[in-house]
Amino acid sequence: MISDGMANVLRSLRHGDGGVLAAACARALQVDGVAVSLLLGAGRDAEPEPLWRSPGIAADFEELQFTLGTGPAPDAAHSGTAVVAPDLAAVRADRWPGLPAEALKLGVAGAYCFPLGLGAIRLGVLTAVTGRADDTVPEQRYADALALAAALTGLLLEHDGGGDGQAVSGTVTGAPRELHRAVVHQATGMVSVQLDVSLADALLRLRAFAYARDLPLGDVAEDVVARRLRFNDDMDGPPELGGRKG
Repeated sequence: MISDGMANVLRSLRHGDGGVLAAACARALQVDGVAVSLLLGAGRDAEPEPLWRSPGIAADFEELQFTLGTGPAPDAAHSGTAVVAPDLAAVRADRWPGLPAEALKLGVAGAYCFPLGLGAIRLGVLTAVTGRADDTVPEQRYADALALAAALTGLLLEHDGGGDGQAVSGTVTGAPRELHRAVVHQATGMVSVQLDVSLADALLRLRAFAYARDLPLGDVAEDVVARRLRFNDDMDGPPELGGRKG
């Protein structure tokens, strides 16, 4: 049974602003942040695009997973099953390399990720993060998150006309129309040409460069697109970001 707080959230999904909804969802789930992302692309190459999220650690955790290309949210989105890590410090080291330690630095101690989709259709993922680890998964949080994921899936399918989810890129519950990570896709294409490698390999190099220098992937991509940064045959990319200050 869902909580009264989540019942109120579900009644407001169609008409609420994205930021307001994210904050309301976080309160109902008793977590410190909530994010909803769409999957753009096909199969394992699909990348998450932010739809709406609460500020702070939820946004930071989404950016960390995007930079590393791994984490509970990508696993949930691609597998179609919930992936929960109530205590990230207890996750084995090889499951999401580098992520638990970096997440803890951000103040994220636990993550709960639920896929948005129906059957073989993969639409996106709902992520809830908390700054305090749990010994076990709270039953009420799990039930409320499942209900929220189902409601969001219904809205997205309705918005997409019941299609495969690939056309969903416009406004849903107040989300902005522009694709926040379009610059990453553009930079990936440029690095692919510079290094004469596949798009998948180019994205890996962008991610490795960003992670090694503790930079957001989006910032690195912007420098590539602005031609302040050019990759060479070195796996780590160029020695420094040209034109960057600070």
